[in-house]
Order: sequence, then C-alpha cells, then structure tokens
Amino acid sequence: MPDAVCRKKMFSEAYKLASKYTFPVLISSKLMDGTLESGVGAFVIINEDGWFITAAHMLNGMMAHQQHVAQYQEYLNQKTQTTLSPNPKWILQHSLWFGADNHKVNNFHILKDNDLAVGKIENFNSGLVKNYPRFIRPENVIPGTSLCKLGFPFYDVAVNFNESMRSFVYDQSIFPIPMFPMEGIMTRNVLSGNSPDGKFEYKWLETSSPGLRGQSGGPTFDRYGNIWALQSQTRHLPLGFSPKIKKEGVEIEENQFLNVGWGVHADTITKFLDFHGVKYYSA
Repeated sequence: MPDAVCRKKMFSEAYKLASKYTFPVLISSKLMDGTLESGVGAFVIINEDGWFITAAHMLNGMMAHQQHVAQYQEYLNQKTQTTLSPNPKWILQHSLWFGADNHKVNNFHILKDNDLAVGKIENFNSGLVKNYPRFIRPENVIPGTSLCKLGFPFYDVAVNFNESMRSFVYDQSIFPIPMFPMEGIMTRNVLSGNSPDGKFEYKWLETSSPGLRGQSGGPTFDRYGNIWALQSQTRHLPLGFSPKIKKEGVEIEENQFLNVGWGVHADTITKFLDFHGVKYYSA
C-alpha cells in the first residue's frame, strides 16, 4: 500500500479497536437548591471480568456527595440546637452511569495524585467487548510517535430527576453518544513525584495536542490500538512571548501558550493493576 494511503488510514483501524473498549461515563448531580448538573467522561474496559480504568477526577462528585450528605445529616440533627446554616450547593443526589443501566460498580482503587481509578462492573457481560486493549511496554514508548485520543467531547447531556423513583433519567435520544478522535504526537514523559508509601512513581505521557472535555478517562493509543496513556488533563506551557493587540481601542498583551495533553502513563497503569492483582493484556 502506498505511504500516502497508509498515512490516511493510520488510525482508522485502531479507532475500530479502541471504540470497542471505550465507553461513556455520565456524571449527574442534584444540588440542595434543586440545580441539576451533568457531564460526560470516558472509561476503558480492560478484561473479561469487567475491570476498567478511568481518570480519578471522574469520581470527585461522588466523593463530594458523600461528604455533603454527612454534612446535611449533621445539619438536620442539630438545626434546632444551633445556627448551622445549610449549603444550597450541597450535592444530595449523585450518579455515575458506566455505559449501561445495569452496570453496578461498588468499589474503586484510586491513585489520586496520578489521576487513576480502577473499578469493576459487578454484573459484567463479557460479550459486550470483543477486543480488549493491550498496554504498550515502557521500553517501546518513543517520543515522536503518532498517537490518538478518544472520548466524548462537544456533547451536552441533559438530565432530569425523577422524584418518585429518586433517580436520574436521560432522554434516550442522546444515545449513542458520538466519539471524537484527536491526533497528536508523544512529546515526552513527565514525572511529578512518588506515592507516600514509595510504591508508585507518578508518571505522565505528554502529547502535542490538548485533551478535550469529555475525553478524560479515555485512551491515548497508537496505530495498532495499543494504549499508551489514559487522558487526564490539559497543560498550558508558556511560549515566552506576549504580542500586543488592540481590543476596542485598548492595547493589551496576549500571553501565548502551547496546550498539551497529559495522560496517566501506561507504565503507572500496569504497575497499579499488578499491585491490585487485576488482569490486563500487554502489547
């Protein structure tokens, strides 16, 4: 096949693989003042037992909900004895929807400072995923390699709350949620410290393109569909120059940045999975 054709098809086959193991996670919250909030992220199912990985910050609302419910209960218990005021922004109902209504996730392993969470779908149907991902080996991570990120950005998910059922309800017209691939090259490995117990090195894989909202928790993969990282965040690197422009007749300086993506490195992911005895596949 000519090189030009190969380049055009570089990620088309890999996309077919990655789209089979990448799923949306829907995050829904109901605040004390009645406000409904929703968001979309991604997660990757890695084996036949229903284990998956995602970005730990996808769980921030769940952890805040647990704290807020405790504070709300304390308020109810003490409101006749104290001037304690309720917080209208307490999250009193919260939901994480992992790809299907019947998927139940009870526990997570979390490496918070490297933004990694590992969970298990308890009632997982192994027929849901035809091809499970393979993780690149550290010795094969080479800067300059073309990679692709995948997730569910540019898509708003409206949610309602059924008071009688005490549950969140989505309009079925939102499904299936469209995926959005985005290409970039690997630029470098980034280290940001170690876990307090010394067992894990916080390691990131940087790409030349930013991550998008909705891609958090989704895979960064090569042309063969092998996972190199799990998208976590976008970093803004100052370029060191500030051109002056005029806006409405006023001269201002515009600071220039390069927006790059940071993902949880496959090396950290596999070591964390090994530590917790979770099965995965290597490239």
